[in-house]
Amino acid sequence: MITIGLTGWGDHDYIYATKEAAKQKLVTYGKMFGTVEVDSMFYAVQSKRNMEKWVQETPTDFRFVVKAYQGMTGHSRGKIPFDSEAEMFEAFKLSISTMQQANKLKAALFQFPPWFDCTRENVAKLREVRERMEDVPCALEFRHQSWFQPVMRERTLKFMREERWIHSVCDEPQAGVGSVPIVEEATDDQLTIVRMHGRNVSGWQSSNQPNWREVRYLYRYNAQELEEWAERLRRLEQQSKEVVIIFNNNSGGDAAENARELMAILGQDVPKLLGEDEPEQLDLF
Repeated sequence: MITIGLTGWGDHDYIYATKEAAKQKLVTYGKMFGTVEVDSMFYAVQSKRNMEKWVQETPTDFRFVVKAYQGMTGHSRGKIPFDSEAEMFEAFKLSISTMQQANKLKAALFQFPPWFDCTRENVAKLREVRERMEDVPCALEFRHQSWFQPVMRERTLKFMREERWIHSVCDEPQAGVGSVPIVEEATDDQLTIVRMHGRNVSGWQSSNQPNWREVRYLYRYNAQELEEWAERLRRLEQQSKEVVIIFNNNSGGDAAENARELMAILGQDVPKLLGEDEPEQLDLF
């Protein structure tokens, strides 16, 4: 099974063309896609109240991929609002417990930063993180090329299998050591995650620029690239029961359209946009 979704549900104006859709974004989103990445958790551990609301607003078979809080992956460069790592992880697990109990949590996604390279210390850190997360399904995404250099590739994948890490396969700009290649390999027979970051090399390297958040994921996949990914997804589907693909190329508003295009290529039903093909009403009175 191949399930397609987007990063977040708030920034995709393309699918909220009507006032009704814009008022209830997650409700509208849930009618079009079967999964979503909750990236807001990266910036702050969300309250159980928010989680309960999101669970209630989505269909029974809808699933969430929740991005790990930045303090848990070493992204945070300031003081984290927790007294200890143990407290931070417990707060995160408490937050996602609502989704777990409702059977709506697909996985917690741990995306480590570009400076998290392949060292003994960092391998030990990954073991520690996985132990802290207990029975929560956890996906792992690297940003440093050293994990998948030819000499380390198979060892990294073997480690992930042994430590119960779900592989988050990346499509991203090939911009030196701070990016990883497409590694078409599952590490879990139940789930593989694919994240589509675009291929904007200059934007990927713009982290020191004031507008880097606006341009980093500025990219639209063309038909040939999506066709190539459709074939990759079918191959990954032979290795995992489910492949979840998340489009993260949000900077230019391309994610939702690319996702719907891929649905069509894969022969999936492409839900109509709210208001699509409805007759225009003349405002006569």
